[in-house]
Amino acid sequence: MPPKGSSTAINPIRLQTVSRIKIRHPDKAEPNPCLGPMSAMLNCWAAGAASGDCGHLEKALRDCVDAPKGPKKDKSPINHHLARLFPNIAGPRKRRT
Repeated sequence: MPPKGSSTAINPIRLQTVSRIKIRHPDKAEPNPCLGPMSAMLNCWAAGAASGDCGHLEKALRDCVDAPKGPKKDKSPINHHLARLFPNIAGPRKRRT
């Protein structure tokens, strides 16, 4: 039972209209695998260590940078399909004159 003084009519929820649907970041970028060795080498240099002390870190960074990259990942086609199917979902739009 509704409280006294309130309307019993059901008010439909009005949503904003959108011109297109898009997912912001469908593909999460993987972190750079060379970030750890580079950070360790920069910390070693910042600590004021001699170049000989940081040699093993420099070699690790060079090995990481020179390593072959893996195969390129395919991009997610979700935004393409949303753009293609949105007119069927939303229905016809009024043209602004």
